[in-house]
Amino acid sequence: MATHTRLEVLTAMFDIGFIPLFHHPDPQVAIKVIQACAAGGAKVVEFTNRGDFAIDVFKAAKQHFLRVDPSIILGAGSVNDPAAASLFIMYGADFIVSQVLCPDVARVCNRRKIPYSPGCSTLTELQTAEELGCELPKIFPGDLLKPSFVKAIKGPSPWTTVLVTGGVEPTKESITAWIKAGASVLGMGSKLISKEIIEKKDYPAITQTVRQVIQHIQEARGQ
Repeated sequence: MATHTRLEVLTAMFDIGFIPLFHHPDPQVAIKVIQACAAGGAKVVEFTNRGDFAIDVFKAAKQHFLRVDPSIILGAGSVNDPAAASLFIMYGADFIVSQVLCPDVARVCNRRKIPYSPGCSTLTELQTAEELGCELPKIFPGDLLKPSFVKAIKGPSPWTTVLVTGGVEPTKESITAWIKAGASVLGMGSKLISKEIIEKKDYPAITQTVRQVIQHIQEARGQ
């Protein structure tokens, strides 16, 4: 079961404003990536459900951090059906993320009081997600929708809070554009945790970039 309450998870997401996301088939590499993100200040991390036995890697990482650093909030991404959501929650997922809006996943998460961020690309989908109890729906794909989309939806729905993934780059210009448009939280995957960095085992580079991204978010927020 989740080790952090729904309120704790959402508060951390909004406070930090940044969620690194990645997948790797090796549990030890996954653990080192999560450690590197946490060292930079991103203690909320999404492990994406890709490839065979992804749930086993997630389970190993979750068990490790329960022993070493239980303050780390670990969620599962690319979870698009209720059965998968139930399995990840059983293995300790603190939150669930999808590329699409799946009402059945929302119901599973609500039953266990787990935050759910479904992928949305229209205002109708966003409002449907909110009706299903999603406090932080995901704008996806961000590289196609652009910051102007977020700005446009905040006009008629200023109460809507969104996570953006896809199209977010670790630059001051990109981060500032998304935050100023109204994004509450930014997610970043391969732009942050690249294949080259993993091959070189350059985990300090991940920590440094994470720290810089969070600084850019704070500056864009005027903090």
